[in-house]
Amino acid sequence: MLKQLLPIVTLGLLFGCAQKNDLAHQYIDGEFPQILNKVDEVESNKPRDFTEFNKQVEQVLIKSPSMAKMYQPLYHRLSEWAQQSGDTSVLSAYGIQAAQLGGGDKKGNVLFTGYFSPVMELRHQPNNIFRYPVYGKPNCSSDCPTRAEIYDGALDGKGLVLGYAPNRIDPFMMEVQGSGYVHFEDDDTLEYFAYAGKNNKAYVSIGRILIERGEVPREEMSMKAIKDWVMANDEATVRELLEQNPSYVFFAPKSEAPVTGAAGIPLLPMAAVAGDRSILPMGTPVLAEVPLLNADGTWSGAHQLRILLVLDTGGAVKRNHLDLYHGIGARAGIEAGHYKHFGRVWKLGLENTPTQAPWALSPEKIQ
Repeated sequence: MLKQLLPIVTLGLLFGCAQKNDLAHQYIDGEFPQILNKVDEVESNKPRDFTEFNKQVEQVLIKSPSMAKMYQPLYHRLSEWAQQSGDTSVLSAYGIQAAQLGGGDKKGNVLFTGYFSPVMELRHQPNNIFRYPVYGKPNCSSDCPTRAEIYDGALDGKGLVLGYAPNRIDPFMMEVQGSGYVHFEDDDTLEYFAYAGKNNKAYVSIGRILIERGEVPREEMSMKAIKDWVMANDEATVRELLEQNPSYVFFAPKSEAPVTGAAGIPLLPMAAVAGDRSILPMGTPVLAEVPLLNADGTWSGAHQLRILLVLDTGGAVKRNHLDLYHGIGARAGIEAGHYKHFGRVWKLGLENTPTQAPWALSPEKIQ
């Protein structure tokens, strides 16, 4: 994503979607011909949780006057609806219009993955454990070194080292996320490492490679599964796998700061998503039946209706795919890593405002 965060990549970049039948698919709407499909009434009987919506809206109104000008009338009307009713069948009484996403299967099933802002342990100076450098961006473009060349020392001695990690997989995972928090254990300080750019090499999914090699079953693939595999193998084997992905992300240290997405708005857990800005412009509210998972990552059998704001984007997040922000730290990472499930989603607009007719797409985007 040009997520400052985490573009950032999502699970979709790490691995392909599991091919199982218990990923929260629903088949209740028939078939959809378009990416965005006008609906006169949203039919959803799922339990509701709109508690984070107004808090996330407040961040938009504070941080982005242009986005506030575009969306505040719609946000206000949605807030009224959520407080007074919350019944999806009466959205139109508030002037709220809806377009349902067709889903990758054209049956309304939209993929939800998860992302988070990790906290990585570093040291300012290396020792016998913390010996793997993390780099700032060099002055290069098409001639940037590959991951293998960087691991071989191509950037050594150039004053680009930001700190030293105890392994290669933690910085790699932060690269996938695009940014994150860093705790320097030698002086007990916390910094935020923002996305500074990459080496302009093609991204290759190591999760997909592990599946293709038979190292991890497709249905068990997750961030945790990747890290478990890494911890069970020797350094040379791990390095060989990581080097299959020549892309490398660089960071820029900043003082501790709120996690923001591509829209520059602080993100709140379970209230913000990354989406495809060609159909979901930054600031767009969506009504989503978010799949609820058990602690082990299996689907609980239930969905929860939430109002989410699209405030981030990313290279892996295309069309019928939303990446749900889960927060900061290890627990958020575990929860985000489990998500590869499906739910129904409606893009929302308000009649007689610039957001009206949310089903409309420019001709070149209609297929």
